[in-house]
Parts: sequence; C-alpha cells; structure tokens
Amino acid sequence: RSLGELDMKSPLPVDEIEKIQIELIERNGLQEGIIYLQITRGVAERDFLWPEDISPTLTMFTQEKKLLQPPLAGKGASIITVPDIRWQRRDIKSVALLAQAMAKHAARKAGADDAWMVDNGYVTEGTSTNAFIVTMDGTLVTRDLTNKILHGVTRRAVLRLAEEAQLPIEERPFKPEEAYDAVEAFATGSSFFVLPVVEIDGHVLSNRVPGPLTNRLRELYIEIATS
Repeated sequence: RSLGELDMKSPLPVDEIEKIQIELIERNGLQEGIIYLQITRGVAERDFLWPEDISPTLTMFTQEKKLLQPPLAGKGASIITVPDIRWQRRDIKSVALLAQAMAKHAARKAGADDAWMVDNGYVTEGTSTNAFIVTMDGTLVTRDLTNKILHGVTRRAVLRLAEEAQLPIEERPFKPEEAYDAVEAFATGSSFFVLPVVEIDGHVLSNRVPGPLTNRLRELYIEIATS
C-alpha cells in the first residue's frame, strides 16, 4: 500500500520476497524474532527529482526478539502522551521515524515504556503501535483509518478477532482523558502483538495488571500467528 502511495515499484513479486524471507530464517537459524524489510526507491544522484527508470533496492535482515512472552506482556506497559509532530501522511509507512524516536526517548526519560502521540487533543498512535482502549461498557475503541495513523496489519488482525468474538467495536478518535478513565488499554504492533497498557500519564488502569479482554485478544492473536 505504501509503495503505491509513493509511486514506487516493488523490486520483486510478493511470493519471491517470501521465498527470500524463508531463506533468511533458515540461514540465520532464527527461532523467534522478526524480519525487517525496507524498500528504497533506488540509487541515484542526490536530488528531489528521481529518475523515472530507477530500480528499487530491497534490504532485509532478521532480528532475535522475544515475541511470545516478552516481559511487558506479563506486567503491562506504562505510557506517556506527547505532541504528535509528524507530517500529515502518517498512513504511509516510511523510514522517516525521527519524531517517533524522539517520543520514545521522551518516554524513557520520564520512566515510561512508550509514548502515545496526541494531535489536536486526540490520541493518534504509539511510536510503533496502534492504540486501543476498552470503555466502561466493554466497547473496544481505536482510531479510525485515515491519514492520521499507520494502517497496521496487527491492528487489522486484532479487530477481525474482536469481531469474530462479537465484541462491540468503535473506530473513532479518543482523547487522553477518555483513556485515563478506560477499564483497559493496549497497543498492537508486529513485534509486540497485543501489548497491555496499565498506566497512562500516571493514571493507573485495571489495577496495574493486564486486563482480561487484553489477555484474551493476545491469546487469540498468538494462536493465529503460530498456527
């Protein structure tokens, strides 16, 4: 999707990329972790205008990482909110991640695990995750798909699981104040799956332990991810 938005060509068909990924896993002996994939427009002279006949460059590598039982999955993450200083096409997945890195660093300096970014009074997303809350009546709330957030694949999968479980869902913006009053909160991402959030800006959620709905969705996601 992002390649299309940027008018970039894929260097290889998807099935060929998948074959290379399998080879990477085998050659690196990866048991648990992720594959990072990056596509750039290609090699050319430095200029804002790129050649029309340029060939894209594909880079991939593996990274060992605890995905099934990371420490934060058991105890939950603490979050701070920070201003969202990114551009207006946040739906495009790109390597321009300075704002996210600065937000993550601000969280660490504040003694928190991550940051949720806020634009015009509403939560957009985490530094590398989509943000979810569970309201008092059990409704799952997450930001709707616009140019304001990245259209995360884990977000999409979790919403599908929630629909199959017949959970009430609202895709809409929410303010930090609504998150403070939530009964549960969590974040979704490709290297976090479903990450419980137990504190936001000093406001404690679900008695500072991962909530039952969060745990249920995490278990359901792991089932499909490992099947």
